[in-house]
Amino acid sequence: MRIAKAAGFAWTSDIIGASVFAWGAASALEAQLQGTAGIAAGAALMLLGGLLRLASQYGAQVIGFDAGRALARLRRGELFPRLLAIAGPSAPALGATATLGIDHVAAEQARAARFDPVRKSATLAPVLVVLVVALQSRVAALILFLTLIPFVIGMILAGGAARQAADRQMAAITALSALYVDRIRHLPIIRHFAAEDRIARQAGGAAQDVAERTIAVLRAAFLSSAVLEFFAALSVALVAVYCGFSLLGLLPFTPPEQLDYRAAFFVLVMAPEFYLPMRRLAAAYHEKQLGEAAEKALEEVPEPVPRPAASSQVALRDVVVAWPGHRIGPISFELGARGLVCVTGPTGSGKTSLLAAIAGQVAPSEGMLATLPAEAIAWAGQVPLLLPTTLDDNLLLGRPDAAATDVAEAARAVGLDALLARRADGLATAIDHHGAWLSGGERRRLGLARALIADRALLLADEPTADLDTASAERIIALLVAEAQKRAVIVATHDERLAAAADQVIAL
Repeated sequence: MRIAKAAGFAWTSDIIGASVFAWGAASALEAQLQGTAGIAAGAALMLLGGLLRLASQYGAQVIGFDAGRALARLRRGELFPRLLAIAGPSAPALGATATLGIDHVAAEQARAARFDPVRKSATLAPVLVVLVVALQSRVAALILFLTLIPFVIGMILAGGAARQAADRQMAAITALSALYVDRIRHLPIIRHFAAEDRIARQAGGAAQDVAERTIAVLRAAFLSSAVLEFFAALSVALVAVYCGFSLLGLLPFTPPEQLDYRAAFFVLVMAPEFYLPMRRLAAAYHEKQLGEAAEKALEEVPEPVPRPAASSQVALRDVVVAWPGHRIGPISFELGARGLVCVTGPTGSGKTSLLAAIAGQVAPSEGMLATLPAEAIAWAGQVPLLLPTTLDDNLLLGRPDAAATDVAEAARAVGLDALLARRADGLATAIDHHGAWLSGGERRRLGLARALIADRALLLADEPTADLDTASAERIIALLVAEAQKRAVIVATHDERLAAAADQVIAL
């Protein structure tokens, strides 16, 4: 806030440079017309005024940029943890999340850098211009002031319409981003069901909606500019007529003042400066619209899911996890420091959702859930996160300081030793974020090995034996049973052999 005020004062100080320049120009003109000395002094004042304006404008832009950067840093520090912690039905789509975290913050930054400083200047600079002009002509100052009143009314009316249009445009851009990312992620499914034409029409409709709302924003911006330019031209014209007729003695009334060449020319040069801050404001008005729409959208970001109460064990008492059109539970069980719990049920029954609730990623709708803190939980999901780097780096995500022997042991335990033997680079083998040359079972085993290397008190595994042959599945079952002697293990599975080895079975 202090930086924005400093930028506003820097823009306002531009009027001082304009006043010095105008006085120098008026003095030089008067000296030329009257044939007296003073042209050099007037030229020096013009040069000084120009330098003052250059310094103030440059400083205002630099300070404004710093203000925008400071706001963006603060906003990202508050926003990114919230976006990363949001889960469940209230979470925005992936594309919408990216738009909120990147585009909306950039819109707020642009408003803080460009619009906020000139807005502060627009409230002070016109008053300063009127006061400076009044020193030479009270009538000209009154003309400038009177044209400001209908201008403010017109800008208020145009600004209200512009804000509504900007809100609708920002919502349409967010929806388009979410649609685009979602459809790209599911492109293979779209192609499998030959739905390309329907998806193309859907994307085209969303893009057309953005275009129409953008045109509405531009229409409102043009309306605001038209109002500004009309009153700016009117004020300068009225001042010019008054000064010209006053010098010629043709005014139809007796003026309360007598203008000379210097005063008249000074007033004429300063008259355009009266609306210059408003012109700058109009030029940055689009940033204001988008910035306010972004701020409104960011205020509507849902709060992160509150984590369950931290505990030394997992305990569920009549826990219900509710999604739109779907309800899981009530579920009750306890698991101490060791043991194996298997969650079973048909596809879509909510096994993964229950694991997510135990991990603190989804808030239960009902009941009481106590679980270990996040840093004590390791997760081996159905589709583990893969980074475009080496196998070794991916295995070390949960515990970067793990010893090489721990990594090799975990890879051997889950059955990745045969995979590594086929690769000349072993653990240094490069993979992409899809794990293109890894089978589904190998990707699952990589995720399980990463969870083992993390060495957490609670291990959550989602379908760890899926996509595996019988021998590999038996190996993973034996591994999980052995791990359950050292830590708490909760597994979501369809595998009856794994369920038979569990200490508890929760059927959904």
